[in-house]
Amino acid sequence: MNRIKNKYWFLTLLSILSIITFLDRNAISIAGIEITRELGFTESDFGWILAAFTISYGLFEIPTGMWGDRLGEKKILARVVVWWSLFTTLTGLAGGFVSLFVIRFMFGAGEAGAYPNTAIAVRKWFTVAERGRAQAIIWMASRIGGAITPFVIVPMQLHFGWRITFYLLGIIGVVWVVVWLLVYKSKTEPEAPKRESFSWKQIAFSKNFTMLLVVYYCYASGVFFFISWLPKYLYNGRGLSQEELTYSASLPFILAAFGCLLGGAISDYLVTKIGIAWGRRLVPLIGLGLSGLVMLGATFTDNNSVAVIMLALGLAFMDVTAPVAWAIATGIGKQHSGAITGAMNTAGLLGGTVASLGIGYLITWSGDYNLPVMLIGAQLLIGATLTLGIRAES
Repeated sequence: MNRIKNKYWFLTLLSILSIITFLDRNAISIAGIEITRELGFTESDFGWILAAFTISYGLFEIPTGMWGDRLGEKKILARVVVWWSLFTTLTGLAGGFVSLFVIRFMFGAGEAGAYPNTAIAVRKWFTVAERGRAQAIIWMASRIGGAITPFVIVPMQLHFGWRITFYLLGIIGVVWVVVWLLVYKSKTEPEAPKRESFSWKQIAFSKNFTMLLVVYYCYASGVFFFISWLPKYLYNGRGLSQEELTYSASLPFILAAFGCLLGGAISDYLVTKIGIAWGRRLVPLIGLGLSGLVMLGATFTDNNSVAVIMLALGLAFMDVTAPVAWAIATGIGKQHSGAITGAMNTAGLLGGTVASLGIGYLITWSGDYNLPVMLIGAQLLIGATLTLGIRAES
């Protein structure tokens, strides 16, 4: 009974971490309007600032996941959060393009490995049939972080300016680290996992896992539109005011929180009813397909309220994929789950980098803010089709 209580207490800590992760990560997109204005950036310049995070995050994701496999998730998560909190604070000191690019690059390098090491903890504490729901709660928390970001960042930067806002955000992560180090017990596993004869590299280059990487690339490209470009799309492309942004930029993440929760719960239920292969496959197949359709639909309406609702549904349908993909990767990776989930998230970050940069250049070239949304919708439909090639392992 004591182990069960601890299991859910630790899940709560990991969920709080997920909220902080997306609060710190999304803050720059909300503050981006003021940052662009003060520092004189073009949209393509700001695209490179956003890409600095995804590039370094992708580069360090697998090594930090492997580090967690070797040294344990407790120490590595503490290092990760201290590092990214430091560079969150330093964001407020940026004086131009070069300094902000370097700070955001280092921020991404620090945050790399957060979710792979979270996945290690989930693998240790939760059974195969529970992992979809556990991952769903963690990813739901990330969307709650995204949802509250406008309500936190907009008032703070209006009262204190965007620089002080980043100083204050850095403190939150340090507080979490103190609690984590005092409370979490990294060695309490129900059973010690048996070592397998194959290496993580053999898994990573298998056809099955390669298909998962491509699907996650398509999925994450869509997610990074919301993380990086949604405020600018609504402000510059749709003509919403900064006050209207608070609610409009928050709604997609509110609905996405429910999408994450439902995706994991439905997938775990289907695993018990129809088996792990289709139990993990059906949810992203339907979710990504619906997401692609409503994202495309949002570009064909001139009504801003309808567009915001359709975009919000797009992220909600999209995000049923997140907990399922992480449950699949954890099951495939087993004792190599840090490295394997890191590899999957690297594919997602590649998609995020291409989206962050590509959207900036596409808008600068065409002047059309709807064109990137159309391309993302089409990509999501491709991702939905490719889920048919994924075979989840127990």
